[in-house]
Amino acid sequence: MELVAGKFGVFRNVVVRFLLFSLLIVIIRFAYVITIRGESCVAGDDFCFFSATASAGNHNLVTAAAGGGHTGRSSVTLNPTAAASPEFHKRVMFYITVFQDLIVDGFLNTQSKSLCLETPAGEDVYALREIGVEDSVGIFKKAMKPLVVNGLGFRQPFEDNTFDFIFSGNGVLDRSDKTASFASEIGRTLKPEGYVVVHTGSIDTYSFNSFIRLFNCCKFISSREFDGFDSDLPRVHEIVMKKEIDMKIRSKTDPSSKSSVGSCSVPGYKQELLKKAEPLIESEPLKPWITLKRNIENVKYLSSMADIGFKNRYVYVDVGARSYGSSIVSWFKKQYPKQNKTFDIYAIEADKHFHDQYKSKKGVTLLPYAAWVRNESLVFEINQTPGDENVETGRGMGRIQAAKTGGGIVGSTDVIQGFDFADWLKNTVTENDFVVMKMDVEGTEFDLIPRLIETGAICLIDEVFLECHYNRWQKCCPGVRSPKYQKSYGQCLDLFKSLRQRGVLVHQWW
Repeated sequence: MELVAGKFGVFRNVVVRFLLFSLLIVIIRFAYVITIRGESCVAGDDFCFFSATASAGNHNLVTAAAGGGHTGRSSVTLNPTAAASPEFHKRVMFYITVFQDLIVDGFLNTQSKSLCLETPAGEDVYALREIGVEDSVGIFKKAMKPLVVNGLGFRQPFEDNTFDFIFSGNGVLDRSDKTASFASEIGRTLKPEGYVVVHTGSIDTYSFNSFIRLFNCCKFISSREFDGFDSDLPRVHEIVMKKEIDMKIRSKTDPSSKSSVGSCSVPGYKQELLKKAEPLIESEPLKPWITLKRNIENVKYLSSMADIGFKNRYVYVDVGARSYGSSIVSWFKKQYPKQNKTFDIYAIEADKHFHDQYKSKKGVTLLPYAAWVRNESLVFEINQTPGDENVETGRGMGRIQAAKTGGGIVGSTDVIQGFDFADWLKNTVTENDFVVMKMDVEGTEFDLIPRLIETGAICLIDEVFLECHYNRWQKCCPGVRSPKYQKSYGQCLDLFKSLRQRGVLVHQWW
């Protein structure tokens, strides 16, 4: 009896140890699935004893159903790579929260035909379907079926007025180099009374107002900020807009998209930037050729203070450009902070001596005329400083008057064509463009600036670099002023102040 009892005790110990070992294996497997796989199980994995779809290549995701608070297995099948990615699961849960808030606010419902833009894996599409918005699809340059089909944000493969709800997440619009086309396509495919929701990383008021102008198909409804889900977009600015009517995107030929004749009002958000601008030089410099040149180091560029991403075009206008290597190459191309944007460059230069330099320059349009207040023929004075054999530095042009001798300057005249600069500007750019202007016109600024203000064209310019010409102290002759110009430094200072008082970000150029 003792021998039998001993054998039974050994057998019982073996069984208990086997059961404990099996339980340990199950616990390890469960912990692996929950912490590593993010509640998913991939067939063929050593720790995956029971694959949810052992015979199929697609997988399901367990998520929280909208409003119910319970979890259930989705009916949407996924690509195996997406199903096995914890990052995919993380993003889905983030978007579920976002979309549930939008449902509560009345911007989205389960009957909304919805589109998600530029979504590589379709996490946002999956989230929409999980909360009951079944008629949802995403587009990307590479399809990821069944959630994402082939398409681009700026060239959607859909008919006009197709969707009730369009979503652009993860800062996609911030990275686009075709923001105007992107916004135009949204306006085209969104139904009247439909909503568009965009997640952007830009939070400054300048970029916000540029963004709203870009979507001229829609009315701004609301915005909010919250934490993002990764380091690429740590803080999300969510903007909600509504398409009021079935309208076409206004082009630059639409009169309503331009400043009307007469003075314009510079918006407050542009005026706020002036508080960050460098101060004007109040006292007349004794050595202006040094002081004004050094002042460029103090300039607070607009593009260093605000995000300029949400613009239709980027334009640089050089009025009085002289040679191609002058301010275009030596300053604008090398020093101006462009935020990786490509600018269309217009060089306005009446002196035919410099024209050949622009013939083969890509991205630069030469206007071989003189910027003026009306279209008419002009007599311009061409100056060459005696003894200065360098034509690039010694040659000057700009004064609309008869040639004069004396003051160390030898003059000759040339008949050229002047054009209405303000009118040209209003027919070339719009308020949706980002426009930078440099003006160096040998004293004609006292005619051109008032004309820009009078016509409202000044409101089309975001940033101005202006050289004001006055009877400055001469470098060659201490205590002697230049006889070339009649204006005083005080009059130049008044010109700069009048622009800033109107909300124009103007800098003192040398």
